Parts: sequence; C-alpha cells; structure tokens
Amino acid sequence: MTLTGKIRQKMAKMLDSKAKMSISARIWDKLGELPEDETLHMHTRLFTAYEKLYEKAPKNPEPLNFFKNLDNAIEQTIRCNLNRR
Repeated sequence: MTLTGKIRQKMAKMLDSKAKMSISARIWDKLGELPEDETLHMHTRLFTAYEKLYEKAPKNPEPLNFFKNLDNAIEQTIRCNLNRR
C-alpha cells in the first residue's frame, strides 16, 4: 500500500459518513488513488499555481499561507526522517 493510501485510510476512519462527502474527503480519495510516480508532478503543478498567484498579488494571504504550511510540512518530514536514522 502506498503512503497516500495509508494516510487516506487513517483519514477515512476519522471522518464520519457525512464528512466523507466533503471536498477534503474527496481529495483524500483522489490522493490515495494517485500513483506514487505522479505525486511529484502533482506537487509541481500545485507549487506553480501558488507561485503564480503570489507573483500576481504578493500580499495575498492565500499563497503565503500555502508556502508557510508547505515549509512546515517539509521541515517536519525532514525531522521525522532524521529521527528514524
């Protein structure tokens, strides 16, 4: 099972049946179905979309929050990987 598949399973357990119809749940399902070799392409497209949004409006909080959250996620992943060694 892929990492996104494991994450999707955990999220599905946490959500009740009504919440499963939410947009975030549908996206979790799509992430779980995405082949691992396609995740880099998806990340690149997402990053590029927010980068363009930031270039158009540097004070817009949406891309700033995205980059802040992305940076935090990367840092947490790096720390987690270091702790496993």
